[in-house]
Amino acid sequence: MLTLSSRPRLPGVTLTSSLLLAAIVGGALLGHFAPARGQWLGDNVDATLLTMIGLLFFSVRFEMLAQQASNLRFLAIALVANFVFVPLIGYGVAALFMAAHALLMVGLVIYFMAPCTDWFLGFTRLAGGNIALGMALVPLNMLIQLLLYPLYLQWFTQQTGSIEVLLIGTTLLYWFVLPAIAALTLHHILRRVLGAQRFAQCLTWADRATPWVIALLVMQIFAGNIAVMLAHHRVFALLLLSVFVFFVLTFLLSEIICRFCRLDYPEHALLTMTIAARNAPLMLAVTMTALPGQPLIYAALVIGMLVEFPHLTLLRRVLLALSARRYPSQRQT
Repeated sequence: MLTLSSRPRLPGVTLTSSLLLAAIVGGALLGHFAPARGQWLGDNVDATLLTMIGLLFFSVRFEMLAQQASNLRFLAIALVANFVFVPLIGYGVAALFMAAHALLMVGLVIYFMAPCTDWFLGFTRLAGGNIALGMALVPLNMLIQLLLYPLYLQWFTQQTGSIEVLLIGTTLLYWFVLPAIAALTLHHILRRVLGAQRFAQCLTWADRATPWVIALLVMQIFAGNIAVMLAHHRVFALLLLSVFVFFVLTFLLSEIICRFCRLDYPEHALLTMTIAARNAPLMLAVTMTALPGQPLIYAALVIGMLVEFPHLTLLRRVLLALSARRYPSQRQT
């Protein structure tokens, strides 16, 4: 997750983008030139996965949900957009471009269906959006996407015959529910023991550690599976086009909803960012446990995550330009 400082920049985004690119290149080179070491890294991802899962859940600020309970209308709009309209758009795009590549299509559908629970807040701040309301969305987004994960796979993938909902449910229980309970218990214990100021520093450290753990996981994936990925490298251009089309369509969706619902600019910016940003880190962790041994699915998630950062940076500029024209009295600086 990103640390939401008041400074008008987003160092965590630049860091995460650089780390992801370095992890992809470093893991690919290691797996290609030292396949034995690469395979060892690829075979030892469990500790990294559990660490990332723990950090993601530990960093969730559930108290913000109660503070924003009065904004039920916006929360309902955002949840319907993220869990009904966006998955339908994502499935349509994946089916249109990747129908001939079943595993990459599954990876794209998984990437498209889950709204972000971390860095979208940083971009929302830079665009002048409603941060407090955005933080209330985080626990809702996280819980709902985990609950819907097995159902989405049944409804939206070409592998429905080989996906067992009960098995995935059991996997989610042991790999996510139990770690989530442990992380959230630690969260509340440390909050009481350390006090507000020191605990806020603890959350900041967890936020800063998360991109490094994600990068380590990505490096392990590419180091252990580079041969399979290289065999399908020609399809990755089509994968990038799919992600680009998805981002364009979801931006149009956010504009339609904001106009129809007459949202003020801070909520407009927040809705646009939460619709655009996807939760690739959590979905990568879920998928590696629920669907093991599928490097092409993982690669689709990682590539989507890498493309997402420049898209959100551009989207922030578009939103600020729109705010100057449509909301002159609400313009954010």
